[in-house]
Amino acid sequence: MGEKTETEKTTINLDSPELYINRELSMLDFQWRVLEEARDPENPLLERVKFLAIVDSNIDEFFMVRVGGLRMQRDAGIVAMAADGMTPAKQLAAIRKESLKLMEECRRCLKEELLPQLHQAGIRIISYRDLTSRQRETVDDYFDEIIFPVLTPLAVDPGHPFPHISNLSLNLAIQLQAKDGSRHFARLKIPPSLPQLVPVKRSSGGMRRDGTVPHSHLFVWISHVIMANLHKLFPGMKVLEAHQFHVTRNADMEIQVLEAQDLLDSVEESIRKRRFGTVVRLLVHKTMPDHIRNFLIENIKVEPNDVYSLSGPLDLTCLMQLTKIERHDLKDRSFTPYVPPVLRMRSDPEDGSLFAAIRGEDILVHHPYDSFSPVIEFLRTAAKDPNVLAIKQTLYRVGPNSPVVKTLLQASRDYGKQVAVLVELKARFDEESNIGWAKMLEQEGVHVTYGLLGLKTHSKVALVVRREGEHIVRYTHLGTGNYNHMTATVYEDFGMFTADQEIGADVTDLFNYLTGYSAKEDYRKLLVAPINLRQRFDEMIWQEIKHQQSGGKGRIIFKMNHLVDPAMVKLLYIASQAGVKIDLIVRGMCSLRPGIKGLSDNIRVTSIVGRFLEHSRIYYFYNGGEEIIYMGSADLMPRNLNDRVEVLFRVEAQKNIRYLRDVVLATYLADNLKAREMIPDGSYRRVKPKEGEPRISAQEAFLNMRLQNPGM
Repeated sequence: MGEKTETEKTTINLDSPELYINRELSMLDFQWRVLEEARDPENPLLERVKFLAIVDSNIDEFFMVRVGGLRMQRDAGIVAMAADGMTPAKQLAAIRKESLKLMEECRRCLKEELLPQLHQAGIRIISYRDLTSRQRETVDDYFDEIIFPVLTPLAVDPGHPFPHISNLSLNLAIQLQAKDGSRHFARLKIPPSLPQLVPVKRSSGGMRRDGTVPHSHLFVWISHVIMANLHKLFPGMKVLEAHQFHVTRNADMEIQVLEAQDLLDSVEESIRKRRFGTVVRLLVHKTMPDHIRNFLIENIKVEPNDVYSLSGPLDLTCLMQLTKIERHDLKDRSFTPYVPPVLRMRSDPEDGSLFAAIRGEDILVHHPYDSFSPVIEFLRTAAKDPNVLAIKQTLYRVGPNSPVVKTLLQASRDYGKQVAVLVELKARFDEESNIGWAKMLEQEGVHVTYGLLGLKTHSKVALVVRREGEHIVRYTHLGTGNYNHMTATVYEDFGMFTADQEIGADVTDLFNYLTGYSAKEDYRKLLVAPINLRQRFDEMIWQEIKHQQSGGKGRIIFKMNHLVDPAMVKLLYIASQAGVKIDLIVRGMCSLRPGIKGLSDNIRVTSIVGRFLEHSRIYYFYNGGEEIIYMGSADLMPRNLNDRVEVLFRVEAQKNIRYLRDVVLATYLADNLKAREMIPDGSYRRVKPKEGEPRISAQEAFLNMRLQNPGM
C-alpha cells in the first residue's frame, strides 16, 4: 500500500478488508516458520526432524478443525465474509493452494536435506529393496512374528462393502488377481500401534544389550515391509499393485450443550460422531494410477479438490520416533528446571512454610526454565495441611498420569479435604481423557462440574482456603498454561502464587460463577471473559491513546499466541495512528498488518519459534508511568473474549513488574536469532543480528540466566 498524506490518514477505512490478514492463511504461515526450524542447520539434527514431524501434525489438525469448519460453513450456504473479505469457499481455495505447497516442501526437506544428513550421522531410513539379503531375512522375520498377526485385510466386493477409513490412518489400496483372472480390491490399514519405522538392527533406536549406545541405526518403513510381504496375506492370489493413502476427517463437531440434558453424555456422543466425520483430505502418492484414485474418491466420498498427490511418505508425524534415539550429540542440550529458592520445601511440608513464603510476596515462575514441581507441591502441601479446608481448581488439559489430578484425589480421599474441580470436557482432542479424569474424581467424592452452557472454560486457576488462627486466608495460583506436568517442560508459560486476598475473593466468586448460579458482573482485580475482559482492554488501550494525545508517552507491548479479533485489531490501528508505540509478539495467527504508513507504522509484529512453544500471554501498558501488566489464559481472539471463561491477573509487585518489563519482554524484543518480523504484506522475514550486535535467542538467554543466576 502506498504512503498516505497527513490529510489521508484520517480517512482510512478501518473496516477495509485489505487491512486484515485471513486467519487461516496466517496459521499456514506459522507452519512455514516451524518448517524453517526444520531446515535451519544451526539446530541439532534430531531437533530438526522433530520440527518436521510437528509441522505435519499441525497440518493434520488444521485440516481436521479449520478446514472441517470451513467446509461445514460452505456446505451450509454461508457466504458471510470474514474481516479480510474472504468467503468460506474462497478461503478453501486459497488453503488448498498454500497447504499443497507446504506439504510438498516438507517432503522435499526430508528427502534433500534431513535424510542425507541423518545418513551421514549414522541414522539411515532405507527402502526395503535396498536391504541386504540378511537384513531382509531379519525384517521378514519381524513381519511374521509382530506385524502379520495385527493385520486385517478387508475385501471390497458386492458381499463386502467399502470399509470405514478411520481418521489419520495410513492405508494400502491393493489390486489382486485370482487364478481365474478376475480382479479384486482390498484395503489394508497400516497398524498405528506398531513402530512406523521398523528397526533393522535390534539396537536401532535403543541401547545394546551391554548398555552402550550404538552410533549406527538402521530403519525401514513399515509400509514397505508390509507391501513386500503382501503375498502372505493373500495366498492363492496375485498382488498386482499396492498404493498408500491417508485420510483426514472433519473433527470440528459442535457439541450441542444447550439442548443436552447431561453434558457428559453429550460430549461422549460427540466424540463418537467425530470418528465418522466427513473426509476433508485424501493424501495419495503421485505414483497412484487414476483408476485406483478414482475408486477411492468414489467410495470414500471425497471431493476431487480435497485429494492431494505427494511425493514421498504420506505421514511424517512418525518421524518423531527418531527423536527417541539416544544420540544426545544430535539434540538440544539438556537442562534441569530450576526451583526458585523461595519455593524450596523444608523438611516438613506440613509446617506451613510454603504458605508463609507466598504470604511474604507474590512469586512468579517461568516455565520451563523454572520447574513445574512447585505447582504440584503447592497442591500436595494443601492436601496434607490440617489447616487447609478446601481446594478448588480448573482443569483443561492435564495429560496422562497427571500428578495434579492424583493429588486432588488424595486430598479428598486420604485427607478429607473439600475439593471442587471444574473439568472442561470440551477441550478439543482431550475430551476422552478429561471424561476419564472427571469420572475418577467423582468416584472419589470430589465435587466435579463440567463448565457453563455455551462457554468453554479455559482459565488456569487453583485456590487453597486455609484457616490461620481466627481468620481464613486464601492462596491462589494463576497461570498462562495448563496444569500439565508434561507440556510444562516444553511450553513456555508463567504462573503466579499469591496470597492477595482480593484476588482470592475474586477467584472464590469465579468458582461460584462456574459451579453455581452467580450472576456477578464485575471483579475486584481479575479480568474475566466474557464478563469484563474486553471492556477493560478497550479502556486500557484508549488510556494509552489519551496519554499520547496529551503529550505523554503511549506504550503497549503484547505477547500472545494469536491476534485475530477484528475489534482489537482496529483499536490497535487507532492507537498506532495516535502515535502509541506498539510491539506485538505473536507466535501464531496475526490478522493485523504492521508498518503501513499512516495506519500501523508505529506497530511492530514479531513471531518467535524455537525449542519451546511460546505459550504465555503478557499484556503491558505504560499507563503514564503507572505501569499495568496482565497475564493469563486469554489470547485476543473472538472465542477467547466472547465464548470462553478466561482469566487475566494483574502483576502488582514492583519486583515482578521490573522482571517482566526489563528482562522478559526486553529479551523477547531483542531476539535476533529466532524472531521473525512481519512486513505489511503479511509475510515474515527472519531478524538477523546487525554488524557488531550480540546474537540473542530469547529462549537460550532465559536458560543461561537460570544457569548463571538461578536466584533471579
